[in-house]
Amino acid sequence: MKKPVYSKKSKIEGRGVFSSRDIKKDEEIIRYEGEKILKSEGDIRSEKQLKKGHLYIFGLNKKYDIDGNKNGNIAKYINHSCSPNCETVTYDNKEIWIVALKKIKQNEELTYNYKLTGDISIACKCGSSRCVKRI
Repeated sequence: MKKPVYSKKSKIEGRGVFSSRDIKKDEEIIRYEGEKILKSEGDIRSEKQLKKGHLYIFGLNKKYDIDGNKNGNIAKYINHSCSPNCETVTYDNKEIWIVALKKIKQNEELTYNYKLTGDISIACKCGSSRCVKRI
């Protein structure tokens, strides 16, 4: 089966991830991969990454985060949108998958809502009519 995604420059921000074929609603598209680290280390790395204009730390469970910048895949390039076509699903507190919220056409950019928490707040560039301007 053809790989469902590829990465290229995005109109939203930096690189993005796009569908290489039509994707069905509820289809598991790609797993978010990276180094499994303690939350305390995730907090430190988040600060460093934000200073560089990126954030690849993803909360896995109450104890661990995944750092997509270390040993990750192109899932780390999926951009935020206030009107996303994907969502993230965590299975058994062990792995994170990007799953289609609706049918996604070939060459359409994949997006999900980052739902940032805590003190982290960044400007939103999604361009959606529902954009909240800060996430």
